[in-house]
Amino acid sequence: MKRREFLNLLAISGLGLAGSASLGRVLADDVEELSTQYPVPTNTGITGKIVIVGGGMAGATLAKYLRLWGGNGVDVTLIEMAPSYTSNIMSNTVLTGQRTMATLKYAYGTLTGHYGVKLIQARVTAIDASSKSVIYDGGTVSYDRLVLAPGLQFDLMPGMSSLDQYETLIPHAWQAGGQTELLRGQLVNMANGANVVITIPKSPYRCPPGPYERACVIADWLKTNKPGSKVIVLDANPDILVEKDNFAAAFGGLHGYVVDYRPGCTVTNVDVASKTVTFSQGETTGLTLTSGVLNPIPPQRAPQLLKDAGLLNASPDAQGINRFAGVNVLSYESTVAGKSNIHIIGDASHTTQPKAGHVANQEAKTCADAILRRLLGLPLDENVVT
Repeated sequence: MKRREFLNLLAISGLGLAGSASLGRVLADDVEELSTQYPVPTNTGITGKIVIVGGGMAGATLAKYLRLWGGNGVDVTLIEMAPSYTSNIMSNTVLTGQRTMATLKYAYGTLTGHYGVKLIQARVTAIDASSKSVIYDGGTVSYDRLVLAPGLQFDLMPGMSSLDQYETLIPHAWQAGGQTELLRGQLVNMANGANVVITIPKSPYRCPPGPYERACVIADWLKTNKPGSKVIVLDANPDILVEKDNFAAAFGGLHGYVVDYRPGCTVTNVDVASKTVTFSQGETTGLTLTSGVLNPIPPQRAPQLLKDAGLLNASPDAQGINRFAGVNVLSYESTVAGKSNIHIIGDASHTTQPKAGHVANQEAKTCADAILRRLLGLPLDENVVT
């Protein structure tokens, strides 16, 4: 089997899982398996020191497959701030009380205990590409290959003064955790007859959780619990981006609820205290909505760490901002000159693929295969032994 066939198989398997109710469980198994179904890594003759920053769907999967395929001669260190991974997949159902945050948490015990991945719980503060080292709170670690899977950071909405306002007043809940629980509490306590306003940024943005799915699950919950309330969606994109027919039918009342969907809306101001949004739609400016619950999904970008390392070279957006890191999708190596031994996978990379959990999972496996080939001095399209 040639590598391109192997990659196509991964892509097909990922797309096949995308519509499955078990997607979250399958992907999470690459973070913490329910059983050690794969053997303990043995000696394959491959050696190298790999450092991975970020233990989400992309980073944890990569750590596992580097050891599984590369063997115990491949030294893998995973640096992650959190003691466990909280999955964004299915986090929308926490808002409606169908799940709790505890059901979305996965530990790293199998990665460390079974696969032999070294785990450092710390915050990475800098990357020194010249010395091939990563600086974190408490120390420094060197690498032969560095893989960055840090997820995203979120911009302020116009009119906001601090990121803390997301944590306390108008949660975006786009990173599952405390904001998810805050948004759930606000929905429960909202007066019947008040409305929920959701704003969607221009793509690309992380999904899941998905904005159209979120609008639907909240609207369905309101139908029973707050029948006088509705969901209003202000979408910066010109139309529904995914599964247009399905979501248009759902918004229009197919399932017994109605979502007031408004495309082509540009938010110009958010009044945090009153939860009022000022926006334009087409050529109409100065429109306002006051909400009972305001859920602004902000524009997203790769974390500052990558900008400081000079890795954000993707084409600038309409505001002239380079938000993501350009990569060679055969290996996910950076396309910045002189930094090809740094790989970027997951949400922080710039590709034509959506920023989704199943995509990050497949990117990690592609990247693992590429790194092992690099360590062996093989071209990326050499035959794979079957």
